[in-house]
Amino acid sequence: MSQVEVKVPDIGDYKDVPVIEVLVKAGDVVAVDQTLITLESDKASMDVPSSKAGMVKEVRVKVGDTVSAGSLIVVVEEGAAAPAPAPAAAPAPAAPAAGKVVEVKVPDIGDYKDVPVIEVLVKAGDVIKADQTIATLESDKASMDVPAPKAGTVKEVKVKVGDSVSEGRLLILLEAGANAAAPAAVPAAAAPAPAPAAPATAPAAKPAAAASASVTPAGRAHASPSVRKFARELGVDVSKVPGTGQKGRITQSDVQNFVKGVMTGAAPAAAASGGGELNLLPWPKIDFSKFGPIETKPLSRIQKLSAANLARNWVMIPAVTYHEDADITDLEALRQQLNAENQKSGVKVTMLAFLIKASVVALKKFSAFNSSLDGDNLVLKQYYNIGFAADTPNGLVVPVIKNADKKGVIEIANETSELAGLARDGKLKGDQMQGATFTISSLGGIGGTGFAPIVNAPEVAILGVSKSATKPVWDGKAFQPRLIMPLSLTADHRVIDGALATRFNAYIAQLVGDFRRAAL
Repeated sequence: MSQVEVKVPDIGDYKDVPVIEVLVKAGDVVAVDQTLITLESDKASMDVPSSKAGMVKEVRVKVGDTVSAGSLIVVVEEGAAAPAPAPAAAPAPAAPAAGKVVEVKVPDIGDYKDVPVIEVLVKAGDVIKADQTIATLESDKASMDVPAPKAGTVKEVKVKVGDSVSEGRLLILLEAGANAAAPAAVPAAAAPAPAPAAPATAPAAKPAAAASASVTPAGRAHASPSVRKFARELGVDVSKVPGTGQKGRITQSDVQNFVKGVMTGAAPAAAASGGGELNLLPWPKIDFSKFGPIETKPLSRIQKLSAANLARNWVMIPAVTYHEDADITDLEALRQQLNAENQKSGVKVTMLAFLIKASVVALKKFSAFNSSLDGDNLVLKQYYNIGFAADTPNGLVVPVIKNADKKGVIEIANETSELAGLARDGKLKGDQMQGATFTISSLGGIGGTGFAPIVNAPEVAILGVSKSATKPVWDGKAFQPRLIMPLSLTADHRVIDGALATRFNAYIAQLVGDFRRAAL
């Protein structure tokens, strides 16, 4: 039997991607395409499958490590099968420790500190098994499950949802081995079947109940943290999603297919919308080649990532679009004057920079627009981060100007130019596209007279800008040629009613009409 090295395959332009989950250990028997580890970058998450079948001899990575294409993951002995009795011996050491209360702390999670707890999956009195997830953590860049190091009974839970934890923080007090006589431990004891036994039972379980096959004995769906985060962002209860991966594991594709089913009426919508079903006709399946020549092109990575978010926002946000015309004749003259004065320094002030500054002033006056819905609460933000849609060869992305209220128009113009360049080159970092409180989508450089932009959740409004045009405007005595810029504001009607939206839009028009007001 030969030993082979399994490495990270080609993952595109991603480098130094954190490992957030290691799903195998030495002695496990793995099949081809079985997931070995889960990676999550600032922009995407991915499962890394095994390219070989056999027994894992050595695992070369751990949670918190960063890997790139070609990084060694595991060493596999091809064709090897694990001895039947060997896995059963693993839980044995827990028995002598029965009755001893141990502290379960946050393990080594790399450089991450003060990571929010988003799920606590156990409570006092629960009987748990070794490696059962007790809490889920999620930072801006990654999410991770924290497993129990041994079996036992939970005596006390020391954290709650919303707490921030770092390595070494106490999570629970566990009476090790205390599940030996507990009736509730029967299903849990049967669950930690060794890896070799799973292939024999998984095929039988899936046909009987696809959804339940993807749920752990603790009642929690079997999915990686990145998949859970993806499901939460779509408003999907992951426990309702049938898993098709190894041992019924839920994959990102499973979540996407579930959402597609909801959108087409093929799956219950209760998990996403809170009740009822979408009784829509199935999506038509058509062989377009019957009507003429066709070319099939895959969606870009950006389009794939955006599709589900846009569909969720469009379906779940009761949005209304309001239109306003802004007279920017004087502002355009000022913009051209500033660019002429700063021509040698290379500074180029855009209308977008003025709009960002005007938006900040309007957000301070109308605070509801700088908020997010959180259940029955409205979170009013005291910071002003403005996103702007940037056109790239692979699709639209939204870079964010952080703390725009503390920056001048010229500084904002320089930053938007720099971020737009990074976006076109595909070099934007994840944190450069996060944290926006309000977004501007400007099509002024292309054309159009108006459109209805989609609100970018969890924001509650977005401002669309179309191409400016010179129009005759009556000044009380005669028609004067004025440069008019169309504004299209889409707002979440649950937070912002029509009167408030119209006032906000009119105020933006007033600010860009006489930018001196922005200094008041």
